[in-house]
Amino acid sequence: MPEHNRPLQGKAVLITGGARRLGRAIALAMAEAGADVAITFRNSASEARHTVTDMSGFGVRAMALSCDVTDPKKVKSALKKAVKELGGLDILVNNAANYEAAEFDKLTLAQWDAMFASNTRGPFLVSQQALDRLHERTGRIINMGSLGGVRPWPSHAHYCASKAALHMLTKVMAKALAPEIAVNCVAPGMIDLGEKSAAVFLKRMARQTPMGRNGDSRDVTDAVMFFATSPHFITGQVLVVDGGLGL
Repeated sequence: MPEHNRPLQGKAVLITGGARRLGRAIALAMAEAGADVAITFRNSASEARHTVTDMSGFGVRAMALSCDVTDPKKVKSALKKAVKELGGLDILVNNAANYEAAEFDKLTLAQWDAMFASNTRGPFLVSQQALDRLHERTGRIINMGSLGGVRPWPSHAHYCASKAALHMLTKVMAKALAPEIAVNCVAPGMIDLGEKSAAVFLKRMARQTPMGRNGDSRDVTDAVMFFATSPHFITGQVLVVDGGLGL
């Protein structure tokens, strides 16, 4: 690929939850752009190996690390291995997260705590552990938020609240870590990843979306790549990628 089409050539990237779904799409986009990429996974070992193989096809270094982002010791260990293998860290993408629906009156405290542990505590822990390495390279952090962090979904109280907290964390980090580290957030809306179980729901949502369709993985990866390559002066932003659904 021509050099001008590889804007992340020589950069080192860590993507949490990068084995499948949007995490995999982001990992492949980063690798295609020339970055050396490490991904973490928790229960998706086979998918992680497949993603590493596909990333390696772009001629970059690629690796997968088992990591529970809610566990400080495991986060520290994964960061150490990624930095050693890649030689540093330029970009951190906090993608690992959980999603589920639950009626408000039936939502348990355990469900609430687990959602915040993965969706808010996790990005905080990984970012904090990565600070020294990112500081060395005038790095970037990209958090993966959600339209659910902007709009209230009645059957997703714990999910929406956790993502809203992540959006605020993005802004706090942007101020706290400036000027060395830029921190931004991509908040996807309804993204069609081809899952048959969601086909009826997504068809209905597409009719409600001003742009006349649901998003796809490319819509999200383009937004992530924007923050990965944009002027370092851009920080503290939450970019909603929803086709206007949240308006």
